[in-house]
Amino acid sequence: MVEDPKTLRLRKFLAHGFMIGFIVLIMFPFLMVLSISFREGNFSTGALLPENPTLEHWSLAFGIPYERPDGTIIQPPFPVMLWLWNSIKIALIASTGVLALSTTAAYAFARMRFRGRGAMLDTLLIVQMFPGALTVIAVYAIFDALGQVVPWLAVDTHPALILTYLSAITLHIWTIKGYFESIDPAIDKAAQIDGATPWQAFRYIFLPLSLPILAIVFILSFIFLINEYPIASVLLRQTDNMTLAVGARQYLYEQKYLWGDFAAAAILSGLPITVIFLAAQKFLISGLSDGGVKG
Repeated sequence: MVEDPKTLRLRKFLAHGFMIGFIVLIMFPFLMVLSISFREGNFSTGALLPENPTLEHWSLAFGIPYERPDGTIIQPPFPVMLWLWNSIKIALIASTGVLALSTTAAYAFARMRFRGRGAMLDTLLIVQMFPGALTVIAVYAIFDALGQVVPWLAVDTHPALILTYLSAITLHIWTIKGYFESIDPAIDKAAQIDGATPWQAFRYIFLPLSLPILAIVFILSFIFLINEYPIASVLLRQTDNMTLAVGARQYLYEQKYLWGDFAAAAILSGLPITVIFLAAQKFLISGLSDGGVKG
């Protein structure tokens, strides 16, 4: 049966219209924040297109003093670029650690048989159901006591926060485990016949085959950790040690809400995620579309 060309055109028009409308709907909050970052003053209300656009908020976010038309020089109130660097550094180190721990654990659960394997997997899944905010009191108490013995793991240190973030591996273990289990078991047998140890099979066979899923896990971990707020807000106190997610809250104090400066800092926080996503786009596409068995 041949479909009516007019009906086909109507369906295409409706599909494209729905997609455009959906994109506009989800992009509208971002456009509002972008508009606020270019408005004069620090107001959250106003026209979507600023009447007198200014780069004041962006200049202050980059740590550059801004001179207004009346000659007044405004100094940056907070070290936004230092906060951004702290966020990137902590997220990169923690994501790398999460990837290393979850990959090795997933290989053991997928390819090795040992007592208690099923119970441990079920426990990991149950633990993942509880939000991380439930642990903030315990985390603070642990590192407050630990800092008295090991100063570099005390509260208000980046190693303490990174060590806490390494616990976010349970979901990633399940993700990578599923990918490992989709790889043909004959590959393991062939490696054993050739005399390869489990570590050599993991290093030279499974890791190269699993690059797409590893890239996905790294990016998901990076996106979550660079924007994480509850635990970071409890462990980080000094201004110079804060991440951007925690430090940006300093713009919204009770006496005065600096919405314009906050909007510029909020948009800056998304730049590292965009760069990481674009850099690993090739692996993301193949990881979401390819199977586990490679030819």
